[in-house]
Amino acid sequence: MSDFTRRQFLGAAAAGGAMLAANFAAASAESKDADFPKLPPVKIYKLFAGRTGGSYLSRPTEELERLNKYLADLEQKLGNVKFVGGDLIPPAKADEVAQKLPEADALLMVHLSGHGGGAPALGKLVDVGLPTVVFAPPFSGHGWMYFPQWHKDGKKVVLLPTSDWSDIDRAVGLLRVPAWMKQTRIIAWGRPHGTTAACSAESIKKAFGSDLVVIPHQKIMEAMQAVDVKAAEAEAQDYWLGQAKEIVEPTKDEIIASARLYLAIKGLMIQEKAQAVCSVHCMGNPRGCLTFSKLNDLGLVGACEGDIDSTLTMLLFAYAFGVPGFITDPVFDVSKNALIHFHCTCATKMDGPAGQRLPFRIRSQTDSQGGVALDVAQRVGQPVTCAKLVNLDTMLISPGTITEIGNSPLACRTQFTTRVRDARRMFLNWGGDVIQGDTMTLLHRVVFYGDHMKAMQDLASLMGFKVIEEGGAA
Repeated sequence: MSDFTRRQFLGAAAAGGAMLAANFAAASAESKDADFPKLPPVKIYKLFAGRTGGSYLSRPTEELERLNKYLADLEQKLGNVKFVGGDLIPPAKADEVAQKLPEADALLMVHLSGHGGGAPALGKLVDVGLPTVVFAPPFSGHGWMYFPQWHKDGKKVVLLPTSDWSDIDRAVGLLRVPAWMKQTRIIAWGRPHGTTAACSAESIKKAFGSDLVVIPHQKIMEAMQAVDVKAAEAEAQDYWLGQAKEIVEPTKDEIIASARLYLAIKGLMIQEKAQAVCSVHCMGNPRGCLTFSKLNDLGLVGACEGDIDSTLTMLLFAYAFGVPGFITDPVFDVSKNALIHFHCTCATKMDGPAGQRLPFRIRSQTDSQGGVALDVAQRVGQPVTCAKLVNLDTMLISPGTITEIGNSPLACRTQFTTRVRDARRMFLNWGGDVIQGDTMTLLHRVVFYGDHMKAMQDLASLMGFKVIEEGGAA
């Protein structure tokens, strides 16, 4: 570890767990960035199935009021969901409630009682096709035995057979993702790059409802030239020059040019009402490293090398967990059971928009020895999730823990090592036999702070994609 990373990383922000999913609401917390497009609250239909009364295997009547209060508080806490409905079945009829569900984005069903006879009626509600969460606490009857069949049949459902009401918080956070993806616009600065399916605007629209808008390089450059230099100087000083622990190779003018590019991209994103941008031209002059870093700090998505698969991955994690992703060119060290990650740009708020900035140095890019790149000191001991959605239908994923920060001259500026479950197995089965393409497509993964393995499996159930653990059990 270099003197910089040792001294300043140890004195950096204290380790903390994953930030609340409500982090995403802080994406535009800075006043001057508050005009980025915001996604509307997600409408979740709530209903209660079964009778109350506190008799054998049924919930107490007063619990209904407590549940409604809990959901109202959750709505307030998240700030980007709205619960509607509230039917109690019976006396309401499942068929009648089913007709009202298409007005909502998602469904939360609380199972109060029932021994299975009502399962077919409740199945009609699941069959409407909304992403659905079923909360079935213990001692609510034996109807739970029929619910797993919905999951086996590929219904968009997450089942919560638990006494912990806070599990509802996590699941409701996931219910936002499908709705927000349908309202998402992605700018491809030049052609997108990645798996064949992900490079198709029509296929993305069909899979997630998101729009992919291609903007040519020339238009980006014209937008950059139109940015006032004084505004770029202020941006550079405020977010980069005044905050960096050290500036090594780049000149002040190069950093100002990078800030000018950010302001141009920001303007185009506002104009296009876009939440993400990826660029195959990010290695140009100026490079996109600082632009993408700040977008990711704000809870938006900036992805390098035109990597559309990683862009979609970062959107899913940002919407679900409020954390940015670090696109990486990983290499293995099986002697340490490790996967080493590195690249030239990284968010400085890896905990999310409301988190503290990690220490960073402004460097040149390693392979070209030019431009402006970032060396961001990661948090040793931090659990992480490494992932990539490929072909629009499969999430490759693996857990890890950051064990050390690197400073090899052979790799990109931001470097860190993660301990994984089985590095040799992961090495031999890289990609899980589901991904093909050029070097970038095969190589890139995205690293996120936090262990999101189980939650991503639940999100896959809600959205209809598969999950494969890289390096997991055969």
